[in-house]
Amino acid sequence: MSTKFDVIVIGGGPGGYVAAIRAAQLGLKTACIEKWLDKEEKPRLGGTCLNVGCIPSKALLDSSHKYHDAKASYGVHGISVGDVAMDVNTMVDRKDKIVDQLTSGITGLFKANGVTSFEGFGKVLANKKVEFTAHDGTVTVLETDNVILATGSVPVNIPPAPRTGDIIVDNEGALDFREVPKRLGVIGAGVIGLELGSVWARLGSEVVVLEAQDSFLSVCDQDIAKEAAKIFKKQDLDIRLGARVTGSQINGEEVEVTYLDAKGEEQKQTFDKLIVAVGRKPFTQGCFSDDSGVNLDERGFVFVDEQCRTSVPGVYAIGDIVRGPMLAHKASEEGVMVADIIAGHKAQMNYDCIPSVIYTHPELAWVGKNEQELKSEGVKYKVGKFPFAASGRAMAANDTDGFVKIIADEETDRILGCHIIGGHAADLIAQAVIAMEFGSTAEDIALTVFAHPTVSEAVHEAALAVDGHAIHIANRKKRK
Repeated sequence: MSTKFDVIVIGGGPGGYVAAIRAAQLGLKTACIEKWLDKEEKPRLGGTCLNVGCIPSKALLDSSHKYHDAKASYGVHGISVGDVAMDVNTMVDRKDKIVDQLTSGITGLFKANGVTSFEGFGKVLANKKVEFTAHDGTVTVLETDNVILATGSVPVNIPPAPRTGDIIVDNEGALDFREVPKRLGVIGAGVIGLELGSVWARLGSEVVVLEAQDSFLSVCDQDIAKEAAKIFKKQDLDIRLGARVTGSQINGEEVEVTYLDAKGEEQKQTFDKLIVAVGRKPFTQGCFSDDSGVNLDERGFVFVDEQCRTSVPGVYAIGDIVRGPMLAHKASEEGVMVADIIAGHKAQMNYDCIPSVIYTHPELAWVGKNEQELKSEGVKYKVGKFPFAASGRAMAANDTDGFVKIIADEETDRILGCHIIGGHAADLIAQAVIAMEFGSTAEDIALTVFAHPTVSEAVHEAALAVDGHAIHIANRKKRK
């Protein structure tokens, strides 16, 4: 094949497919290479996020939450539903249909925007050439002026608990349980572990989460983490900190896990299913020829500058294979930025304003700095908090757990961070992201009119509370 492209994107996940569409929209002749095959060995765009990550997990989270509400929460509204049952097969099939619809949609978007799709493996060669290996083994060398690497990440495996059939699984396997496991073990109390643990706990599993760290959710503001720990305990998530897994043994249809507890004493626990969710690592192995010139660190991450340029001119890398959080929306925006740069436009990203979300219930969401980070940096700050228990809209919805916390610079009042735990936190955090993107102060939000009654008023009140001006709670600070 002698066709030359302006841009070749390797990887069709949320970073890659967005970069490809954007580049094509800007008039660049664009191709995208994606290796993903679904359970039926059919090619799929969308990468981990759409196929076995963000989207399918949220489908299960929503289904299980509706089931839990119907079973445990409708009575307060005067709604009697009798016996409630969950058909797990229907729930999982619904998840698969959503995945099919969205991945097929990307195929349609590629056609609409003129992106050429290649199904197979891509490898970066020297002189910006790309080796394409189709699924049937056919090898073709493609020529291009620019390469965008967006190969994503894969689950981290741990020797004490190797994946085995459908008993010891990673996040992908945990999305396809066809019955509710009576006893479910989860290794790792991070985003994936908490979300998947929540799904099956709502459906009746006895869930034990083994977390090696001695602190819970150390990436979060500790006010948020402490509140989350209390709520998850009430939801029957048995989270054991300082639990270091040392081995596992499959016995028939169950697995016995051995671990050292926080006191260093050996413990054993038996589960019907075990989910290993200890993190992810960049998928860069085999993506470069020895003479490609692209530099990687010892962990497999690609070295890039602030605009995602690698050590080779014309070769870019985005998403999970570069510095920064492994988040789909971060990858997507990097893809847009790089496509704009290639097309000759000025573009940049504000890495200080990337939100993070954990889609448990209540949801956890944050952006910017937390208190422990600011303390370590010696930054003087002030804090405003507002509980959803004081929100009329949250009370009407019977969803009053959690609070909004806004941190602002003590001298300039500029917002440094926002941290939310509560219903709709994933959506509410966008208000803080926009405010921070424009350099807003807490007073700017405090002077903004919010619709009433809405849960977003909690953001308004938290901003007012920064200087002791909250209306619907007693203020800790005196009004100025």
